[in-house]
Amino acid sequence: MIPRRQNLFAAALLCVSGIMYASAQVPDLATVVSGVDSSVKARLDRLGSYTVTEHYAVFRGHDDAKAAAEMMVRTTYRKETGKSYQVLSQSGSALWRNQVLKTLLENEQRMSKPGNVETALINSSNYEMKLDKNAEAMLDGRRCVVLDITPRRKSQYLFSGMLWVDAHDYSIVQLKGTAAKSAFFLANAAEVTRHYSEVDTLPMATHAEAVSASSLLGQTVVKVDYSGYQLQLLAAPVKASVSR
Repeated sequence: MIPRRQNLFAAALLCVSGIMYASAQVPDLATVVSGVDSSVKARLDRLGSYTVTEHYAVFRGHDDAKAAAEMMVRTTYRKETGKSYQVLSQSGSALWRNQVLKTLLENEQRMSKPGNVETALINSSNYEMKLDKNAEAMLDGRRCVVLDITPRRKSQYLFSGMLWVDAHDYSIVQLKGTAAKSAFFLANAAEVTRHYSEVDTLPMATHAEAVSASSLLGQTVVKVDYSGYQLQLLAAPVKASVSR
């Protein structure tokens, strides 16, 4: 029979070991930031083109049951030209379709063009990144590292908030934050949440929500669901061998 003192010592040792093990699971900030940069660059380099169906819905005030306007869009992205859109169906208020959804699509199209897309990437060139005080979290069944992100400049495409990245490959799992600049002159900067899932090994957006408010218009919520991705991937770059 093991003496009580030895039992207590063993329990304390296991507790300390568990704490050390848990702490060791979170890499240092430099490793995480480098991993995020590499993951974002790999996605940009490998994504030749894709098509996806996007469903947009605008909700007014606190009524999230009935959409004020809806739009179904077929989006095509090509690396050399950016995004283009085909409206498949639309309903509801023409005001909200034109002033909110049309403006949103035009902004996305402009941002996706070569030369512009680099200014909106979630990497250390556009953001200052720090480990959150709770740097580990489970999200969508994936172990994530959590970062606090701050834009390096004001832009409607950059967000101040939090970023969840996969602890294994540092691909983006979720973004939650406030836009550094409003996309609409009548509304405050939107609070945005965007979820990602792996599609053909690349992180692609699956759901997004943007909440904005103004004294004139009240609260406006835009929800976007993405489905039916078809990706064309480019070959991964081959590292040149060093002759000796």
